[in-house]
Amino acid sequence: MKMLESITGGPPPLLPRSEVIEMMMEHFERLPELDRKFFHYGPAYLGGNAAFAGLIANSFYRRALNVTRGRLASSLPMAVLPFITTVAFYDAMVSGPLLSGDLDCPSCSVFRGALIGVIGGGAYPVLLALPVNAGLASLYGSAPMPGKATALRFAADISRPVLRRMRPVFVLQALFGGYLGSRHFETYQKLVQIVSGSGAEELRD
Repeated sequence: MKMLESITGGPPPLLPRSEVIEMMMEHFERLPELDRKFFHYGPAYLGGNAAFAGLIANSFYRRALNVTRGRLASSLPMAVLPFITTVAFYDAMVSGPLLSGDLDCPSCSVFRGALIGVIGGGAYPVLLALPVNAGLASLYGSAPMPGKATALRFAADISRPVLRRMRPVFVLQALFGGYLGSRHFETYQKLVQIVSGSGAEELRD
């Protein structure tokens, strides 16, 4: 890793990688407060957007299937599950790899953030809202349900207008996810500079 090499004085590393990462974590509190807060809470904002997208998708499908009952039963999972999934994916794919030194590519960080924004905060809520509301429609008889032979066509037909309306959400989630990935990589660079400036001598002892 180029960033880790800048800390250890060039390849090969003079200390085990685990010790370099530990030193980075020890210096995390020396980052500006805004960077620390954005690194900690940024994924939660992305997850909050995903929860909001889930509620929007849920509303569209409820209207399409004429579902008027079970509002809480459909709204709760549509807000909670996208939030948890998006935050967990972002931590696993961006935040964690940055702090461990496994993600040392600014464009990769941006791409991963945008991809998580689109999938976790856009596509996943839509895919989740369809079976939830189809189940309620079948339970309460608010709309005729197709047989197994036509289930896929029914899902495609009813999802097409929903996906059209959700396009702005996909775009916004991609933009915010990419921005978050960019900002987090900048924070990672600052952290490496702090460590390389204050801990280089310790690493060489």
